[in-house]
Amino acid sequence: MPRREITSYSNPTIKALRSLREKKHRQREQRFLAEGLRLLTDARESGRVPEVLVMASKRDPHPLIDALERAVEAAGGDVIETTPDILSKITGKDNPQAVAGAFAEWDTSLDRIDRDAAPIWLVAQALRDPGNLGTMLRTADAVGAGGLILIDDCADPFGVEAVRASMGAIFTQNLARARWEDFLPWLRQGPGQLVAASLREAVPYRGAPYASPCFVMVGNESQGLPEAYETACDLRVTMPMRGRADSLNAAVAAAVLAYEVLASLEE
Repeated sequence: MPRREITSYSNPTIKALRSLREKKHRQREQRFLAEGLRLLTDARESGRVPEVLVMASKRDPHPLIDALERAVEAAGGDVIETTPDILSKITGKDNPQAVAGAFAEWDTSLDRIDRDAAPIWLVAQALRDPGNLGTMLRTADAVGAGGLILIDDCADPFGVEAVRASMGAIFTQNLARARWEDFLPWLRQGPGQLVAASLREAVPYRGAPYASPCFVMVGNESQGLPEAYETACDLRVTMPMRGRADSLNAAVAAAVLAYEVLASLEE
């Protein structure tokens, strides 16, 4: 399909793209937005191409933008050129980047996860902050984890803020969503050590007996993990608080613990 030019805010395609900033419309359309050349290039290199590519007019030429356009056209997608103001309305940013894309959501069921594909997996329970969720995806990518498993009612991983915070890891990492009552039986069907940051009968996180594949779990930002969830873990570890804070941010705790697990498994 050849590139189209749209200059009207009321165009149905523009309205449909803008609506993807809201969860109810994403769920209805099974689509989500991503913005920026780096994110869209990560997606293309990971084998995911937007169904709709939106480019700002009067943008600076770039070979990666050209590669994106070719990939979208080859996949039968829609390429749109519009004004920077309209692109701003689509993304919700005053200073949008030169490109944005609408992607089809993909299957996030547990049965897609190959636990033996990586030595570390991150697990988040009832994580509510999309920035934390995106940061955990980015951390998973950084430590070479297999991906992120979201337990119970978490923030939407396909929301604009979570996608932005992931810095492209939404496309490079495996992502699964499940209820606790489904996740735990799945985990126990095969190898997998479940580790939680905890204060209940916990051992110091440094030098703890980690085993691969290790599933590193953190809980809700304000409530932490439910007691029953912690009790079900194979290992509970604690990180020392040297200052006045009594806990770490959930995403930070996951990162600190993941790097310690990585170091232990590589010894």
